[in-house]
Amino acid sequence: MQDSMFLGDHQHTLDSKGRVSLPARFRIAMTGKLVVAKGLDKCLYVYPADEYVRFVSDLIAREDFEPRVRKVRRFFTAGAVEVELDSAGRIGLPANLRAWAGLSKDVAVTGNGNRIELWDSEVWSQYSEGGENIEDLAQELADAGLL
Repeated sequence: MQDSMFLGDHQHTLDSKGRVSLPARFRIAMTGKLVVAKGLDKCLYVYPADEYVRFVSDLIAREDFEPRVRKVRRFFTAGAVEVELDSAGRIGLPANLRAWAGLSKDVAVTGNGNRIELWDSEVWSQYSEGGENIEDLAQELADAGLL
């Protein structure tokens, strides 16, 4: 289990071979195998392998006879790949995952607690600056006991 959290957002560039550099502060916790999977909101999730195993174990523990549970589990596992940081601190992203997340050149590398998220920079900018009022959303979730 990892000790550090991934925080902040950073701008990086996808190279011609489909590799993106991870921020130095993120690389410290990203040793060994990493897992890249489709994420919600059209981004990619990057987990340290042990965190991904924990995440998927929680999904596997759910009732397999429920069609919606199977669909969610497949979403997060079917296209997932194991990768490793290269000597320059980059990870290679398969073409199908890059296409799914709409990654072409400019990539926002964002921390989200136990994982990193990779976003098309323009999509990240729109997502993080617009949409639902965060104060209203936080209050709604707090009222529902989810915060």
